[in-house]
Amino acid sequence: MGNESTSRDDEGRESSRVVLRVPQDTYEDVLKSLEGTGRLLDREAKAQDVTDQVVDVESRVKSQRASVTRVRELMDKATKLSDVVSLEGELSTRQADLESLLAQRASLKDRTSMATITLSLTESARKADGGDDDTTLGDALAGGWDAFVTGLRWIAIALAAILPFAAAATLLLLLWLRRSHRNQGDNAP
Repeated sequence: MGNESTSRDDEGRESSRVVLRVPQDTYEDVLKSLEGTGRLLDREAKAQDVTDQVVDVESRVKSQRASVTRVRELMDKATKLSDVVSLEGELSTRQADLESLLAQRASLKDRTSMATITLSLTESARKADGGDDDTTLGDALAGGWDAFVTGLRWIAIALAAILPFAAAATLLLLLWLRRSHRNQGDNAP
C-alpha cells in the first residue's frame, strides 16, 4: 500500500482515500477485485509514457560512469599533489552526479513497473445518519435471518454450558436407579 487517510466531514460521514501501488501485471486483477465493493461514481485511467526519459537517463548514466572512470585513470597517472587534489574534487562531483542519475533511473523503473490506484471511499448520507427510511424486503429478511442465527447461537451456548451438569445429573440418576433396583431385588421373597 502506498498511502491511506481517513477523515470525517461536518455531517459525520467518513471518507477515506487509499493509494495502492500494485505491479503492472496485476493491475486489472486488482481493479476487478475492487468491483462491487461500493458504487462506482467516477473512474479515470491515465498512462504516462516515460520511454524517452528512461532512454535519456540510461544514456546519461553510461556517459557519467565513463567520465568517472576517466577521472580515476587520470588520478592514477597524476604526479603533482595539486593535480591529485583537483582531480579528487572533480571525481567527487562526477560521482555525486552519477548517484543522482542512478536515483532517477530507480525512480523511473519503479514508475514503469508499478501502477497506482487511488481509491476514494465516502460513507453514504443515509448510513451516516443512521436512517432506515428505505428499508427493503431484502433488508428485513437479512435482519430476520441474523436474529435467527443469533438465537440458535445463544441456544447452543446455553446447551454447552448446561451439558456438564446434565451429564453429571444423568450419571447420578442412573446410579440411584441401579441401587434402588438392587435394593428391591434384595427385599423380594
